[in-house]
Amino acid sequence: MKKINLGQKEIIHFVGIGGIGMSGLAQVMKNMGFNIQGSDQQINKNTISCKKLGIKIFKGHAKKNVKNASILVKSSAIKKNNVELKYSRKKKIPIYSRAEVLADVVSLKKNIIITGSHGKTTTTSLISKILSDQKLDPTIINGGVINSLNTNAKLGKGEWSILEADESDGSFLKLPINYSVVTNIDYEHMEYYKNFKNLESSFLKFIEKTPPTGKSIICIDNKYLKKIYGRIKNKNIITYGESRNSNYFISNIRYISDFSIFDLSYKNINKEIKKIKNIHLKLLGKHNVLNASAAIAVCLNLGVDQNVIKKSLKKFSGVQRRMTKIFSKNGNDFYDDYAHHPTEIKSILEGVKNVSKKRQILSVFEPHRYSRVSSLKIQFAKSFSNSNLVLLCPIYAAGEKKDLKFNQINFAKLISKYSHTQVIIIKNQNELVKYLKNNLSGNEIIIGMGAGSISKWMRDLKNTL
Repeated sequence: MKKINLGQKEIIHFVGIGGIGMSGLAQVMKNMGFNIQGSDQQINKNTISCKKLGIKIFKGHAKKNVKNASILVKSSAIKKNNVELKYSRKKKIPIYSRAEVLADVVSLKKNIIITGSHGKTTTTSLISKILSDQKLDPTIINGGVINSLNTNAKLGKGEWSILEADESDGSFLKLPINYSVVTNIDYEHMEYYKNFKNLESSFLKFIEKTPPTGKSIICIDNKYLKKIYGRIKNKNIITYGESRNSNYFISNIRYISDFSIFDLSYKNINKEIKKIKNIHLKLLGKHNVLNASAAIAVCLNLGVDQNVIKKSLKKFSGVQRRMTKIFSKNGNDFYDDYAHHPTEIKSILEGVKNVSKKRQILSVFEPHRYSRVSSLKIQFAKSFSNSNLVLLCPIYAAGEKKDLKFNQINFAKLISKYSHTQVIIIKNQNELVKYLKNNLSGNEIIIGMGAGSISKWMRDLKNTL
Protein backbone atom coordinates (compact mmCIF):
# COMPACT_ATOMS: atom_id res chain seq x y z
CA MET A 1 0.00 0.00 0.00
CA LYS A 2 1.20 3.48 -0.85
CA LYS A 3 2.40 5.39 2.20
CA ILE A 4 -0.19 7.96 3.33
CA ASN A 5 1.19 11.40 4.03
CA LEU A 6 -0.44 12.22 7.37
CA GLY A 7 0.64 15.66 8.52
CA GLN A 8 -0.22 16.55 12.11
CA LYS A 9 -1.31 20.09 11.21
CA GLU A 10 -3.52 19.06 8.31
CA ILE A 11 -7.25 18.54 8.87
CA ILE A 12 -8.19 14.87 8.58
CA HIS A 13 -11.95 14.49 8.10
CA PHE A 14 -13.77 11.26 9.02
CA VAL A 15 -16.96 10.62 7.00
CA GLY A 16 -19.16 8.42 9.21
CA ILE A 17 -17.26 9.13 12.43
CA GLY A 18 -20.17 7.78 14.51
CA GLY A 19 -19.29 4.18 13.66
CA ILE A 20 -17.56 2.27 16.45
CA GLY A 21 -14.44 1.52 14.40
CA MET A 22 -14.22 5.00 12.88
CA SER A 23 -14.63 6.77 16.22
CA GLY A 24 -11.98 4.54 17.81
CA LEU A 25 -9.40 5.32 15.12
CA ALA A 26 -10.28 9.03 15.25
CA GLN A 27 -9.72 9.15 19.02
CA VAL A 28 -6.38 7.33 18.85
CA MET A 29 -5.19 9.69 16.11
CA LYS A 30 -6.37 12.71 18.10
CA ASN A 31 -4.31 11.49 21.06
CA MET A 32 -1.33 11.09 18.72
CA GLY A 33 -1.57 14.80 17.91
CA PHE A 34 -3.43 14.76 14.58
CA ASN A 35 -6.02 17.43 13.72
CA ILE A 36 -9.21 15.37 13.48
CA GLN A 37 -12.81 16.28 12.65
CA GLY A 38 -15.75 14.23 11.39
CA SER A 39 -19.36 14.05 10.30
CA ASP A 40 -22.24 11.66 10.76
CA GLN A 41 -25.97 11.64 10.13
CA GLN A 42 -26.70 11.04 13.80
CA ILE A 43 -25.23 12.15 17.10
CA ASN A 44 -24.59 9.03 19.19
CA LYS A 45 -22.44 7.77 22.06
CA ASN A 46 -19.44 7.50 19.75
CA THR A 47 -19.65 11.06 18.42
CA ILE A 48 -20.18 12.40 21.95
CA SER A 49 -17.07 10.51 23.09
CA CYS A 50 -15.11 12.07 20.20
CA LYS A 51 -16.40 15.54 21.02
CA LYS A 52 -15.30 15.21 24.65
CA LEU A 53 -11.79 14.58 23.35
CA GLY A 54 -11.86 17.83 21.37
CA ILE A 55 -12.78 16.43 17.95
CA LYS A 56 -15.05 18.73 15.94
CA ILE A 57 -18.26 16.94 14.96
CA PHE A 58 -20.67 17.92 12.18
CA LYS A 59 -24.22 16.54 12.28
CA GLY A 60 -25.17 15.56 8.74
CA HIS A 61 -23.08 15.47 5.57
CA ALA A 62 -22.40 18.65 3.57
CA LYS A 63 -19.78 20.13 1.20
CA LYS A 64 -18.91 22.87 3.71
CA ASN A 65 -17.80 20.23 6.25
CA VAL A 66 -14.82 19.24 4.11
CA LYS A 67 -13.81 22.51 2.42
CA ASN A 68 -10.68 22.84 4.64
CA ALA A 69 -9.87 19.12 4.82
CA SER A 70 -6.56 17.77 3.51
CA ILE A 71 -7.50 14.09 3.73
CA LEU A 72 -10.80 12.19 3.93
CA VAL A 73 -11.19 8.90 5.80
CA LYS A 74 -14.36 7.04 4.87
CA SER A 75 -16.34 4.37 6.64
CA SER A 76 -17.26 1.25 4.66
CA ALA A 77 -20.90 2.13 5.37
CA ILE A 78 -20.68 5.38 3.36
CA LYS A 79 -22.23 5.22 -0.12
CA LYS A 80 -20.27 6.32 -3.22
CA ASN A 81 -22.72 9.17 -3.92
CA ASN A 82 -22.19 10.75 -0.48
CA VAL A 83 -22.03 14.55 -0.90
CA GLU A 84 -18.72 14.86 0.98
CA LEU A 85 -17.08 12.13 -1.09
CA LYS A 86 -18.35 13.64 -4.37
CA TYR A 87 -17.06 17.08 -3.39
CA SER A 88 -13.68 15.65 -2.34
CA ARG A 89 -13.28 13.77 -5.60
CA LYS A 90 -14.08 16.96 -7.49
CA LYS A 91 -11.55 18.99 -5.46
CA LYS A 92 -9.00 16.14 -5.62
CA ILE A 93 -8.85 15.77 -1.83
CA PRO A 94 -7.22 12.34 -1.13
CA ILE A 95 -9.76 9.75 0.05
CA TYR A 96 -8.73 6.67 2.07
CA SER A 97 -10.61 3.82 3.70
CA ARG A 98 -10.49 3.38 7.46
CA ALA A 99 -8.37 0.22 7.04
CA GLU A 100 -5.76 2.05 4.93
CA VAL A 101 -5.34 4.80 7.52
CA LEU A 102 -5.37 2.33 10.42
CA ALA A 103 -2.64 0.29 8.71
CA ASP A 104 -0.51 3.41 8.34
CA VAL A 105 -1.07 4.55 11.94
CA VAL A 106 -0.06 1.20 13.48
CA SER A 107 2.75 0.42 11.04
CA LEU A 108 5.40 1.14 13.70
CA LYS A 109 3.74 -1.13 16.29
CA LYS A 110 3.75 -4.90 16.67
CA ASN A 111 0.18 -5.85 15.78
CA ILE A 112 -2.16 -8.55 17.05
CA ILE A 113 -5.04 -8.65 14.56
CA ILE A 114 -8.28 -10.39 15.55
CA THR A 115 -10.90 -11.31 12.96
CA GLY A 116 -13.69 -13.82 12.38
CA SER A 117 -17.41 -13.85 11.67
CA HIS A 118 -18.28 -13.88 15.39
CA GLY A 119 -16.50 -13.27 18.69
CA LYS A 120 -13.78 -10.91 17.49
CA THR A 121 -14.84 -7.98 19.71
CA THR A 122 -14.88 -10.12 22.86
CA THR A 123 -11.58 -11.83 21.94
CA THR A 124 -9.95 -8.44 21.27
CA SER A 125 -11.22 -7.22 24.64
CA LEU A 126 -9.90 -10.26 26.51
CA ILE A 127 -6.42 -9.95 24.98
CA SER A 128 -6.49 -6.21 25.74
CA LYS A 129 -7.40 -6.86 29.38
CA ILE A 130 -4.66 -9.46 29.87
CA LEU A 131 -1.88 -7.43 28.22
CA SER A 132 -2.96 -4.30 30.12
CA ASP A 133 -2.85 -6.24 33.40
CA GLN A 134 0.63 -7.46 32.43
CA LYS A 135 1.59 -3.73 32.29
CA LEU A 136 2.42 -3.87 28.56
CA ASP A 137 0.28 -0.73 27.91
CA PRO A 138 -0.97 -1.77 24.45
CA THR A 139 -2.71 0.43 21.89
CA ILE A 140 -6.28 -0.87 21.49
CA ILE A 141 -8.83 -0.33 18.73
CA ASN A 142 -11.88 -2.52 19.29
CA GLY A 143 -15.36 -2.95 17.84
CA GLY A 144 -17.06 -2.52 21.22
CA VAL A 145 -16.63 -0.53 24.41
CA ILE A 146 -14.53 -2.46 26.97
CA ASN A 147 -16.23 -1.87 30.31
CA SER A 148 -13.01 -1.76 32.34
CA LEU A 149 -11.64 0.99 30.05
CA ASN A 150 -15.00 2.66 29.33
CA THR A 151 -13.81 3.09 25.73
CA ASN A 152 -13.19 1.03 22.61
CA ALA A 153 -9.88 2.72 21.78
CA LYS A 154 -6.73 3.65 23.67
CA LEU A 155 -3.32 4.89 22.62
CA GLY A 156 -0.73 2.96 24.62
CA LYS A 157 2.97 3.58 25.08
CA GLY A 158 3.86 -0.09 24.69
CA GLU A 159 5.15 -1.82 21.57
CA TRP A 160 1.99 -3.87 20.94
CA SER A 161 -1.31 -2.86 19.39
CA ILE A 162 -4.44 -5.02 19.52
CA LEU A 163 -6.84 -4.44 16.63
CA GLU A 164 -10.22 -5.88 15.72
CA ALA A 165 -10.24 -6.34 11.93
CA ASP A 166 -13.41 -6.04 9.88
CA GLU A 167 -13.79 -8.82 7.32
CA SER A 168 -17.09 -7.48 5.91
CA ASP A 169 -15.50 -5.64 2.97
CA GLY A 170 -12.13 -7.39 2.69
CA SER A 171 -10.33 -4.48 4.36
CA PHE A 172 -8.76 -6.77 7.00
CA LEU A 173 -6.24 -7.81 4.34
CA LYS A 174 -4.70 -4.31 4.39
CA LEU A 175 -3.50 -4.45 8.01
CA PRO A 176 0.10 -5.27 9.00
CA ILE A 177 0.21 -8.48 11.06
CA ASN A 178 2.59 -9.93 13.66
CA TYR A 179 0.11 -12.22 15.44
CA SER A 180 -3.35 -13.07 14.12
CA VAL A 181 -6.48 -14.72 15.48
CA VAL A 182 -9.35 -16.15 13.42
CA THR A 183 -12.25 -17.06 15.72
CA ASN A 184 -14.43 -18.70 13.04
CA ILE A 185 -15.82 -18.38 9.52
CA ASP A 186 -19.56 -18.24 8.89
CA TYR A 187 -21.99 -17.40 6.11
CA GLU A 188 -21.89 -13.59 6.33
CA HIS A 189 -21.41 -10.50 4.12
CA MET A 190 -22.40 -12.19 0.87
CA GLU A 191 -23.40 -8.76 -0.47
CA TYR A 192 -19.64 -8.11 -0.73
CA TYR A 193 -18.16 -11.58 -1.29
CA LYS A 194 -20.89 -12.85 -3.67
CA ASN A 195 -20.21 -16.47 -2.71
CA PHE A 196 -18.79 -18.47 0.20
CA LYS A 197 -15.71 -19.57 -1.74
CA ASN A 198 -14.57 -15.94 -2.02
CA LEU A 199 -15.08 -15.47 1.73
CA GLU A 200 -12.98 -18.56 2.52
CA SER A 201 -10.24 -17.38 0.13
CA SER A 202 -10.03 -14.01 1.88
CA PHE A 203 -9.60 -15.65 5.29
CA LEU A 204 -6.93 -17.95 3.84
CA LYS A 205 -5.05 -14.91 2.50
CA PHE A 206 -5.36 -13.24 5.91
CA ILE A 207 -3.91 -16.26 7.74
CA GLU A 208 -1.04 -16.56 5.26
CA LYS A 209 -0.14 -12.88 5.79
CA THR A 210 1.09 -13.75 9.29
CA PRO A 211 4.92 -13.73 9.12
CA PRO A 212 7.13 -16.65 10.26
CA THR A 213 8.17 -14.62 13.33
CA GLY A 214 4.53 -14.48 14.49
CA LYS A 215 1.72 -16.95 15.12
CA SER A 216 -1.72 -17.45 13.59
CA ILE A 217 -4.22 -18.78 16.12
CA ILE A 218 -7.33 -20.43 14.65
CA CYS A 219 -10.34 -22.29 16.06
CA ILE A 220 -10.24 -25.82 14.67
CA ASP A 221 -13.75 -26.53 16.04
CA ASN A 222 -15.18 -24.30 13.31
CA LYS A 223 -16.05 -26.54 10.34
CA TYR A 224 -15.04 -23.95 7.74
CA LEU A 225 -11.66 -23.23 9.35
CA LYS A 226 -11.12 -26.97 9.66
CA LYS A 227 -11.87 -27.27 5.95
CA ILE A 228 -9.22 -24.72 4.87
CA TYR A 229 -6.67 -25.79 7.51
CA GLY A 230 -5.02 -28.27 5.16
CA ARG A 231 -4.58 -25.57 2.51
CA ILE A 232 -2.64 -23.20 4.77
CA LYS A 233 0.99 -22.97 3.64
CA ASN A 234 2.27 -21.39 6.86
CA LYS A 235 3.98 -23.55 9.49
CA ASN A 236 3.30 -21.14 12.37
CA ILE A 237 -0.33 -22.15 12.96
CA ILE A 238 -1.71 -22.74 16.46
CA THR A 239 -5.12 -24.39 16.82
CA TYR A 240 -7.55 -24.26 19.74
CA GLY A 241 -10.87 -25.92 20.52
CA GLU A 242 -12.55 -28.94 22.09
CA SER A 243 -10.98 -31.21 19.49
CA ARG A 244 -8.29 -33.40 21.08
CA ASN A 245 -6.09 -32.60 18.08
CA SER A 246 -5.99 -28.91 19.08
CA ASN A 247 -2.71 -27.38 20.23
CA TYR A 248 -4.77 -25.74 22.99
CA PHE A 249 -7.31 -28.33 24.10
CA ILE A 250 -10.40 -27.17 26.04
CA SER A 251 -11.97 -29.61 28.52
CA ASN A 252 -14.22 -29.86 31.57
CA ILE A 253 -16.48 -26.88 30.72
CA ARG A 254 -19.11 -26.05 33.33
CA TYR A 255 -21.19 -23.03 34.30
CA ILE A 256 -21.72 -21.67 37.80
CA SER A 257 -23.51 -18.39 38.51
CA ASP A 258 -22.01 -15.72 36.21
CA PHE A 259 -18.94 -17.79 35.32
CA SER A 260 -17.87 -20.27 32.69
CA ILE A 261 -15.18 -22.57 34.14
CA PHE A 262 -12.87 -24.78 32.07
CA ASP A 263 -9.43 -26.41 31.78
CA LEU A 264 -6.92 -25.80 28.99
CA SER A 265 -4.08 -28.18 28.03
CA TYR A 266 -1.16 -27.27 25.76
CA LYS A 267 2.49 -28.06 25.04
CA ASN A 268 5.04 -25.56 26.32
CA ILE A 269 8.27 -24.54 24.57
CA ASN A 270 9.95 -27.73 25.82
CA LYS A 271 7.13 -29.88 24.34
CA GLU A 272 5.88 -30.73 27.85
CA ILE A 273 2.12 -31.01 28.24
CA LYS A 274 0.85 -28.35 30.63
CA LYS A 275 -2.68 -27.99 31.99
CA ILE A 276 -4.26 -24.83 33.37
CA LYS A 277 -7.09 -25.96 35.62
CA ASN A 278 -10.25 -24.15 36.73
CA ILE A 279 -10.01 -21.07 34.55
CA HIS A 280 -12.85 -18.79 35.65
CA LEU A 281 -14.24 -16.57 32.89
CA LYS A 282 -16.78 -13.93 33.84
CA LEU A 283 -18.77 -14.58 30.65
CA LEU A 284 -21.29 -17.28 29.87
CA GLY A 285 -21.39 -19.77 27.02
CA LYS A 286 -19.15 -22.13 25.07
CA HIS A 287 -18.55 -19.43 22.43
CA ASN A 288 -16.93 -17.27 25.12
CA VAL A 289 -14.83 -20.18 26.39
CA LEU A 290 -13.50 -20.44 22.83
CA ASN A 291 -12.84 -16.68 22.72
CA ALA A 292 -10.97 -16.87 26.02
CA SER A 293 -8.90 -19.84 24.83
CA ALA A 294 -7.77 -17.82 21.79
CA ALA A 295 -6.78 -14.97 24.11
CA ILE A 296 -4.87 -17.34 26.40
CA ALA A 297 -3.00 -18.87 23.44
CA VAL A 298 -1.92 -15.41 22.22
CA CYS A 299 -0.82 -14.22 25.64
CA LEU A 300 1.08 -17.39 26.63
CA ASN A 301 3.00 -17.15 23.34
CA LEU A 302 3.89 -13.55 24.22
CA GLY A 303 5.28 -14.74 27.56
CA VAL A 304 2.50 -13.46 29.81
CA ASP A 305 2.44 -15.02 33.27
CA GLN A 306 -0.22 -17.74 33.68
CA ASN A 307 -1.44 -16.28 36.98
CA VAL A 308 -1.95 -12.86 35.39
CA ILE A 309 -4.05 -14.50 32.66
CA LYS A 310 -6.26 -16.35 35.17
CA LYS A 311 -6.80 -13.23 37.31
CA SER A 312 -7.62 -11.11 34.25
CA LEU A 313 -10.23 -13.54 32.95
CA LYS A 314 -11.84 -13.89 36.37
CA LYS A 315 -12.13 -10.10 36.76
CA PHE A 316 -13.10 -9.33 33.16
CA SER A 317 -16.09 -7.00 33.27
CA GLY A 318 -17.26 -7.54 29.70
CA VAL A 319 -17.96 -5.50 26.60
CA GLN A 320 -20.91 -3.21 26.07
CA ARG A 321 -23.72 -4.82 24.05
CA ARG A 322 -22.38 -8.33 24.69
CA MET A 323 -24.99 -9.69 27.14
CA THR A 324 -24.87 -6.41 29.01
CA LYS A 325 -27.23 -6.35 31.96
CA ILE A 326 -28.97 -2.97 31.78
CA PHE A 327 -31.40 -3.18 34.73
CA SER A 328 -33.60 -5.39 36.90
CA LYS A 329 -37.22 -4.74 37.82
CA ASN A 330 -39.85 -6.80 39.65
CA GLY A 331 -37.63 -9.87 39.62
CA ASN A 332 -36.96 -9.59 35.88
CA ASP A 333 -33.48 -9.04 34.39
CA PHE A 334 -33.05 -7.05 31.16
CA TYR A 335 -30.06 -7.54 28.84
CA ASP A 336 -28.77 -5.89 25.68
CA ASP A 337 -26.85 -7.91 23.08
CA TYR A 338 -25.44 -7.26 19.61
CA ALA A 339 -26.43 -10.71 18.27
CA HIS A 340 -27.77 -10.30 14.73
CA HIS A 341 -26.68 -13.58 13.09
CA PRO A 342 -28.17 -17.06 13.76
CA THR A 343 -24.90 -18.44 15.18
CA GLU A 344 -24.65 -15.54 17.65
CA ILE A 345 -28.30 -15.84 18.74
CA LYS A 346 -28.02 -19.61 19.25
CA SER A 347 -24.80 -19.25 21.26
CA ILE A 348 -26.22 -16.54 23.53
CA LEU A 349 -29.40 -18.49 24.30
CA GLU A 350 -27.49 -21.73 24.97
CA GLY A 351 -25.21 -19.89 27.40
CA VAL A 352 -28.11 -18.31 29.28
CA LYS A 353 -30.10 -21.58 29.38
CA ASN A 354 -27.14 -23.44 30.92
CA VAL A 355 -27.22 -21.30 34.06
CA SER A 356 -30.91 -20.31 34.13
CA LYS A 357 -32.75 -23.59 33.65
CA LYS A 358 -35.68 -22.63 35.88
CA ARG A 359 -36.21 -19.14 34.43
CA GLN A 360 -38.23 -18.10 31.39
CA ILE A 361 -36.17 -16.53 28.57
CA LEU A 362 -37.76 -13.85 26.36
CA SER A 363 -35.93 -12.82 23.18
CA VAL A 364 -36.70 -9.36 21.79
CA PHE A 365 -35.32 -9.78 18.28
CA GLU A 366 -34.80 -7.00 15.75
CA PRO A 367 -33.66 -8.58 12.43
CA HIS A 368 -30.83 -6.65 10.73
CA ARG A 369 -30.84 -6.16 6.92
CA TYR A 370 -33.33 -7.70 4.50
CA SER A 371 -30.48 -9.41 2.62
CA ARG A 372 -29.24 -11.20 5.76
CA VAL A 373 -32.70 -12.41 6.74
CA SER A 374 -33.43 -13.55 3.19
CA SER A 375 -30.21 -15.57 2.83
CA LEU A 376 -30.30 -17.08 6.35
CA LYS A 377 -34.05 -17.40 6.89
CA ILE A 378 -34.07 -21.07 7.95
CA GLN A 379 -30.94 -20.65 10.13
CA PHE A 380 -32.63 -17.75 11.96
CA ALA A 381 -35.79 -19.81 12.39
CA LYS A 382 -33.80 -22.58 14.11
CA SER A 383 -31.90 -20.24 16.46
CA PHE A 384 -34.50 -19.65 19.19
CA SER A 385 -35.09 -23.17 20.53
CA ASN A 386 -33.79 -22.12 23.98
CA SER A 387 -36.12 -19.13 24.14
CA ASN A 388 -39.56 -19.50 25.72
CA LEU A 389 -40.90 -16.56 23.74
CA VAL A 390 -39.72 -14.42 20.81
CA LEU A 391 -40.93 -10.84 20.41
CA LEU A 392 -40.25 -10.22 16.71
CA CYS A 393 -39.62 -6.55 15.87
CA PRO A 394 -39.56 -4.92 12.40
CA ILE A 395 -36.41 -5.35 10.30
CA TYR A 396 -33.73 -2.68 10.71
CA ALA A 397 -32.87 -2.02 7.05
CA ALA A 398 -29.39 -0.51 7.66
CA GLY A 399 -29.66 1.51 4.45
CA GLU A 400 -31.08 -1.29 2.30
CA LYS A 401 -34.21 -0.80 0.21
CA LYS A 402 -37.35 -2.38 1.62
CA ASP A 403 -37.80 -5.93 0.36
CA LEU A 404 -41.45 -6.19 -0.63
CA LYS A 405 -41.15 -9.99 -0.72
CA PHE A 406 -40.42 -10.12 3.02
CA ASN A 407 -43.45 -11.05 5.12
CA GLN A 408 -43.10 -10.67 8.89
CA ILE A 409 -46.01 -12.98 9.65
CA ASN A 410 -44.50 -15.79 7.56
CA PHE A 411 -41.11 -15.22 9.21
CA ALA A 412 -42.74 -15.45 12.65
CA LYS A 413 -44.44 -18.73 11.65
CA LEU A 414 -41.10 -20.09 10.45
CA ILE A 415 -39.42 -19.31 13.81
CA SER A 416 -42.31 -20.90 15.69
CA LYS A 417 -42.14 -24.03 13.50
CA TYR A 418 -38.38 -24.65 13.65
CA SER A 419 -37.62 -23.41 17.18
CA HIS A 420 -40.83 -24.80 18.73
CA THR A 421 -41.49 -21.58 20.58
CA GLN A 422 -44.15 -18.89 20.73
CA VAL A 423 -43.61 -15.79 18.55
CA ILE A 424 -45.35 -12.44 19.02
CA ILE A 425 -45.09 -9.76 16.33
CA ILE A 426 -44.15 -6.30 17.66
CA LYS A 427 -44.78 -3.37 15.28
CA ASN A 428 -42.98 -0.56 17.14
CA GLN A 429 -41.35 0.55 20.39
CA ASN A 430 -44.67 1.47 22.02
CA GLU A 431 -46.06 -2.02 21.36
CA LEU A 432 -42.99 -3.55 23.01
CA VAL A 433 -43.53 -1.48 26.15
CA LYS A 434 -47.24 -2.30 26.22
CA TYR A 435 -46.68 -6.04 25.78
CA LEU A 436 -44.03 -6.27 28.50
CA LYS A 437 -46.09 -4.17 30.93
CA ASN A 438 -49.07 -6.49 30.54
CA ASN A 439 -47.34 -9.86 30.34
CA LEU A 440 -44.20 -10.04 32.50
CA SER A 441 -44.80 -12.21 35.54
CA GLY A 442 -41.42 -12.07 37.34
CA ASN A 443 -38.25 -14.18 37.40
CA GLU A 444 -37.83 -13.76 33.64
CA ILE A 445 -34.77 -12.93 31.53
CA ILE A 446 -35.44 -10.48 28.70
CA ILE A 447 -32.72 -10.20 26.04
CA GLY A 448 -32.75 -7.53 23.32
CA MET A 449 -30.91 -8.76 20.22
CA GLY A 450 -29.84 -6.88 17.11
CA ALA A 451 -27.50 -4.30 15.60
CA GLY A 452 -29.98 -1.47 15.00
CA SER A 453 -32.47 0.41 17.21
CA ILE A 454 -33.04 -2.40 19.68
CA SER A 455 -30.31 -1.27 22.09
CA LYS A 456 -32.08 2.07 22.63
CA TRP A 457 -35.46 0.36 22.91
CA MET A 458 -34.15 -1.94 25.65
CA ARG A 459 -32.47 0.87 27.58
CA ASP A 460 -35.59 3.04 27.36
CA LEU A 461 -37.57 0.28 29.10
CA LYS A 462 -35.94 1.24 32.38
CA ASN A 463 -38.05 4.42 32.42
CA THR A 464 -41.19 3.17 30.65
CA LEU A 465 -41.99 -0.12 32.42
